[in-house]
Amino acid sequence: MSLRDSDASTAPRPVRLADYRAPAWRVTAVELDFDLGIDATEVAARLTLARDPAQDLPLTLDGEALELLSIRLDGRDLGTGDYAFGADGLRVPAARDGSVLETRVRIRPAANTAFEGLYLSGSAASGFLLTQCEAEGFRRITYFTDRPDALARYTVTLRADRARFPVLLAGGNADGRGELADGRHWARFVDPHPKPSYLFALVAGRLESIERTLVTAAGRSVRLVLWAEPDAIARCRFALDALERALRWDEQAYGRVYDLDVFHVVATHDFNMGAMENTGLNIFNAKYLLTDPDSTTDEEYRAVEAVIGHEYFHNWSGNRVTCRDWFQLSLKEGFTVFREQQFSAALHSPGLKRIEDVTMLRRVQFPEDAGPLAHPVRPAQYREINNFYTATVYEKGAELIRMLAERLGAATFRRGCDLYFARHDGSAATLEDLLAALGEAAGTDLTPYLAWYAQAGTPRLSTRGEHDPANRRYVLRLAQRTPATPGQPHKAPLPLPVKLALFDREGRTLPLRLAGEAVAQGHERVLELRDAAAEFVFEDVPHAPVPSLLRGLSAPVTLEVDATPDDLALLLRHDADGYNRWEASQQLATRAFLAVHAAQAENPALAAWTRSLNELFAAPADDPALLAELLTPPGEIELGERVEPLHPDAVRAARCILERALASALGGTTLTQRYRELHAAESGAQDAAAQARRRLKRRLLELCCHADAGTGCALAAGQFEAARGMTDRLGALTCLLQFGAPQAASALDAFRLRHADNAIALDKWFAVQAQMPGEGALARVEALTADPAFTLRNPNRVHALIGSYARGNRSGFHRADGAGYRFLTARLLELDALNPQTAARLATAFNGWRRLEPVRREQARRALAALAEQAPLSRDLADILGRALAG
Repeated sequence: MSLRDSDASTAPRPVRLADYRAPAWRVTAVELDFDLGIDATEVAARLTLARDPAQDLPLTLDGEALELLSIRLDGRDLGTGDYAFGADGLRVPAARDGSVLETRVRIRPAANTAFEGLYLSGSAASGFLLTQCEAEGFRRITYFTDRPDALARYTVTLRADRARFPVLLAGGNADGRGELADGRHWARFVDPHPKPSYLFALVAGRLESIERTLVTAAGRSVRLVLWAEPDAIARCRFALDALERALRWDEQAYGRVYDLDVFHVVATHDFNMGAMENTGLNIFNAKYLLTDPDSTTDEEYRAVEAVIGHEYFHNWSGNRVTCRDWFQLSLKEGFTVFREQQFSAALHSPGLKRIEDVTMLRRVQFPEDAGPLAHPVRPAQYREINNFYTATVYEKGAELIRMLAERLGAATFRRGCDLYFARHDGSAATLEDLLAALGEAAGTDLTPYLAWYAQAGTPRLSTRGEHDPANRRYVLRLAQRTPATPGQPHKAPLPLPVKLALFDREGRTLPLRLAGEAVAQGHERVLELRDAAAEFVFEDVPHAPVPSLLRGLSAPVTLEVDATPDDLALLLRHDADGYNRWEASQQLATRAFLAVHAAQAENPALAAWTRSLNELFAAPADDPALLAELLTPPGEIELGERVEPLHPDAVRAARCILERALASALGGTTLTQRYRELHAAESGAQDAAAQARRRLKRRLLELCCHADAGTGCALAAGQFEAARGMTDRLGALTCLLQFGAPQAASALDAFRLRHADNAIALDKWFAVQAQMPGEGALARVEALTADPAFTLRNPNRVHALIGSYARGNRSGFHRADGAGYRFLTARLLELDALNPQTAARLATAFNGWRRLEPVRREQARRALAALAEQAPLSRDLADILGRALAG
């Protein structure tokens, strides 16, 4: 018997992409037998082995926190001298090609607070067992070649006490079940498709289900089954409908058909991720599965639908075709995020969906690309792979796929995807494989686009236009540069698609004919900037045009345009595309903010912005949701990226001036009247039109508060009392807290009482308080950590309170005295002993510390350095701290 665990204090050697080698040993078939228990579970594994004849290396299997009970090779018990434990796992030198290795280990689910491998969700009395194996959690279940390119076919047998674990589930198709002695039972599952170990899953416990049977496009009958604890199963109806929508959309949009007999989805409140795409047995963080109008906002309904789609789409982009190594993570995640975005856009408004996606990119990924934690979409090396499940891999990765799809066109992109799936089905692929298939379908070489995957940082695209009236010619000069990032001081030019249109002064688009072309090529087209700079000459342009550049954000870059405020105002008023109008508004608001922040006497951008929005506000609103977005300036995070050094209080103050100026321009009386009209029409309906009206109503309530805090907060208090659903209730509560209303305390008490037994709604109660602006936020957050409902053991609750404070409350967290930093590092140290992944993700709140003004910068550095000196730290947290402090 031997107990082996990882030494968390030992810094692992970096894993390098350049060092990739195929597995020396593969498992062709794996049979797993679980004797399930909460305090202790025993796992018997039977592995059929195959050795690569080109690699003369002993069998080495990964394993962590496993108590080895027995080990047999080809039917022979092995003694302690027949195997060895090393830094890289369990070694069995006597193994040969075709050998069968049998092991039996004991693991401790209830003691597993890291939520990797097999663990307990909920209490020992009523909770259930489940697994999370991506990226390297399977090695906490049994000894195995725990890497994504080691694919095997799995047969899994589960045994457990029937009363305690009446439901037994594993990935694949059911292959039998029955009764055992002493009130126990068993169930067996077989997955017909080879898969990597990170896609293994099991669930066991007291759960209830709802289900639906449908017939796929291939004629296969498939059961869709959603599982939750008894008190939550009624809140799974929307998710079940969303799952069917996702399945049908993927059949139509990509020709991808589901391939197993059943698709299980299980909800848990204890999960490090959003959801996990295990083959045939998805496991979801409950906040992305459970819904009801009383506790779910409109935005959360859309998020649940999107995440359901994302995990379902992984069945092909991630499962049937997986990634060769973790450096290719964006091959499955970036690709699938793009597919998820397409799905949401198809079901709702494409323009609004694009606004939401770009807002997320700028709020999360652009700052990540500008800080010490910046890394390429495909990094050259890593020390802890858990720390690379980032906005860069997901959101920027999706933007790169979108960029390619737009360049190729919908039909060609679909042909390339079909070729990719057909060519690599059942195997582990690389980004090169995907680009090769897309390029082959298009008859072009897409290899230059691989540079986007290798280079960190957000490129900056600068533009300058010059009109020649005598020759009716317009010259557009484009230039790109990417700032230095850690480990990459010098940047190469990237192939950069720029979608553009030219407008005349009446707001009409012009036909586009480049020099050398016989006829115009439409009113919108894509130029490709391949070098550091280039110029493009347009003919037949009678007057100086207004360029609309990077339309739809055709590449994930920051645009530095030479347009005047009047030019941008013209685009805001006349562009037919909702996203591009919004982008013009964002650029105007950003310029206005910079002028306010710099205390400039003149602010033509502010005048143009408020004047244009007043005109739009006075006109009938064909799309209330779009109008709400047009009326919203960039957030503090996005605006803070435009100034250096960063003084969070000054950024907040300047943005508030923008808000008050807009409210004044629209008129307090007019705002109140429009708000009351929308509020009177509120029915609580969930259709798109009702959601759009609520979106505008919330924005108008915020502006009413900026126009006159007393009047606005009275409206908010009335809305809170009369709210028919969570969207109105939370929107009103947020305004009351943000503006320090006297009604806020009673509203908080009422919210807490109403949702005391709803964990997802209670997370909102914690989060909305953590985001109250100003230095006083810290005292409130500290007090809330002592609330009986708060626990460091639940990632959702931790992110709701501490994450909302550190990431979403810049003026509260970035205190000049450093108290916010010291509070966070103290909690990180506590959390790291329980759940290293959650601790490491929270620590990324320090990513932008070097951009802070000197006093706060030094306070942040001291807090980080003091935490880094603590021992032992997990690999996860130590890696984040090391990179944050490097250089």
